[in-house]
Amino acid sequence: MRAYARLALAGFRRYSTYRQAMVAGLATNVAFGLLRLAVLLAAVTQGPIAGYDVASTATYVWLGQGLMAVVVLYSDKVLADRVRSGDVVVDLYRPWNLQSAMFAEDLGRAGYAVVVRLVPPVAFGAVVFPFRWPAPMTLLAFAMSVVLAVTVSFGMRFLLNTTAFWLLDSRGVNALYTTCTWLLCGLTVPLSFYPEWAVPILWSTPFAAMLQAPVDVFLERGSPWPLLAAQAFWAVVVLAVGHLALGRAVRKVVVQGG
Repeated sequence: MRAYARLALAGFRRYSTYRQAMVAGLATNVAFGLLRLAVLLAAVTQGPIAGYDVASTATYVWLGQGLMAVVVLYSDKVLADRVRSGDVVVDLYRPWNLQSAMFAEDLGRAGYAVVVRLVPPVAFGAVVFPFRWPAPMTLLAFAMSVVLAVTVSFGMRFLLNTTAFWLLDSRGVNALYTTCTWLLCGLTVPLSFYPEWAVPILWSTPFAAMLQAPVDVFLERGSPWPLLAAQAFWAVVVLAVGHLALGRAVRKVVVQGG
């Protein structure tokens, strides 16, 4: 456990070195947040839609803009690139569980992103626009929901990266995943804006657990416990499937070029 704690700290320190990139990403998040908010406010100012009034919509937008960097709504290629280059053999020889080691580092990255990519957009939105703050106890549930959202996201990204053991080039799978995530996680519009028949289907996928669930917890749209339970379920499922996929892949590892 001490080794994984050090990996989490290393992940925090690693991303803290890219200060200019973080500032640029924060500025981009705020700019796109203003555009998204303008579009959605044009709709909800005529009357609440699916329970979203002006304050709820502003809160949804700024939370989403901050959470998208914390949770990561696209598939990175860290493991896939190491599989393609053959460097993954070194990782497999190290005295750790590869999935757990990468998860620990990702938690460190997420912790840094909370400080520099989540808090500033939310603070900006709360100062400039109507904002809906939850009860203090709800903030604790929201923190738990964010951790579970990061876990589900990591599990999905790890599982996609393991496809490189068979495909070698996973860019097509990653592109498809990113498109589906942005449409189905609640980033484009709240999931409750979709047709009524589609909402239960969307909530039955792991995508909703990545973004819409923590936003709904923050906005207190019902009890947080069913949302947390659903997130925990998907976290266990995707991590377990990723563990099985990795075990299957490393039964026989062929390094390119030899």
